[in-house]
Amino acid sequence: MAVPRTDANERQITHDAAYDHLLDNNDNFSPDDRFLVFDTRTPAGIQESRLIAKVEIATGKITPLYRPEHANRFGPGVAAASFAHKHNEVIFIHGPLVPTGPDNQYEKHRRLGGIVSGEGGTACTFADARNTKPPFTVGALRGGTHRHEFSGDDRWIAFTYNDAVVRAHGLTVGKNLDLRTIGVTKLGHPVRVPEAGHFSTQGAGFSVLVVVVMPDPKPGSDEISHAAGDSWVGQTGYRRADGRRQVARAFIGTTRDQQGRPVDELFIVDIPEEIHIPGPLGPLEGTETTFPMPPAGVIQRRLTHTESGTYPGCQGIARSAPDGERISFRMRDANGAWQIFLVAPQGGQPQQATFLADGVDTDARWHPSGRAIACVAGNRIVITDVEPGPRFGRSIVISDRAPVPFALVWSHDGKTLAYNRTIPAEGKDVIQIFVASYTANGEQRP
Repeated sequence: MAVPRTDANERQITHDAAYDHLLDNNDNFSPDDRFLVFDTRTPAGIQESRLIAKVEIATGKITPLYRPEHANRFGPGVAAASFAHKHNEVIFIHGPLVPTGPDNQYEKHRRLGGIVSGEGGTACTFADARNTKPPFTVGALRGGTHRHEFSGDDRWIAFTYNDAVVRAHGLTVGKNLDLRTIGVTKLGHPVRVPEAGHFSTQGAGFSVLVVVVMPDPKPGSDEISHAAGDSWVGQTGYRRADGRRQVARAFIGTTRDQQGRPVDELFIVDIPEEIHIPGPLGPLEGTETTFPMPPAGVIQRRLTHTESGTYPGCQGIARSAPDGERISFRMRDANGAWQIFLVAPQGGQPQQATFLADGVDTDARWHPSGRAIACVAGNRIVITDVEPGPRFGRSIVISDRAPVPFALVWSHDGKTLAYNRTIPAEGKDVIQIFVASYTANGEQRP
């Protein structure tokens, strides 16, 4: 499909070459759309990030929000920051409060969700409690949480997770049990742990895992060994057949086809309002050899079956429209190019949404109206109309220049798209933040 171009008044808003300014595919706009929150990780990794900060879009003024007190080459590592949607708070990855060495340094199974005020200057609290020693604590976790995301009403936080206890058990039996999965924290239900070591002794909410993973999924089944690329379905869930709203999380899970080969597919997991009741698979807090298990009422469903197609597999971060009625994900088209497809949370035949000759390179970010999505294709930022009707699938380019843009995120009012570019400065490459304007009902409409 030929794609027209419309320049969108792109503007660079960070310029400091001392550190990177990474948006990292999160919810970076403040509730009032005045600020963007970012982390300062280095090419060496998250453990080198020493600052969570925000930048004022109008002026470029940077305000530090959090600096860890005990920072050294082992961590703690603070990164992957997101604003809440309705409250002026920021959540981010936080490694051990006092990193002391290789046995207590930043690792994916050693981190929590740190929360600070969006104004800065306040102490850090933690969303999830952590207890890695038996007896384990119901409502606490035993590993590391990552890529935290507030629900649309700010009542929940979701995250990916790696369990330290099962990982250690795997090392003793010679098996890789360092498997990534997904969990949620319900805020307003604090959990205390008896001893947290180099972490906090209290979490602001009750935390559980909601997705079951296993090291050796049965070929041809819906069992999975890895779950990630997750996001909330809708601002307040999706509408069920009975008309009620259902809280849910969409994600990419790694299955095995009939020949035992890994295939990534799209899944959804329905989450009950009450998550403190143990389910049939085991205790919420887990055991010394098994993962924490989902609460009663959790339902995990597979939405795609690509294993028998010409180009098996899905990719990236699954994201939904604000009303929760369609989930976007990446899948190959008939020519083998990665495109954005849409599917209902109840399942059904996926619908191709982008028709770009060389495909897309990133996942979709939904415009708050639900009528358009943004993604990157080569050097281009592409906006595609996904409103049902004759314009469905039509795209425009709002920026087409190097360096490649990445980590797109929309403002709450839909008028601004923010993203990163890597810019040479002072003899090195530095990740900077840019913004572009967008008029949904004007000349820039696809």
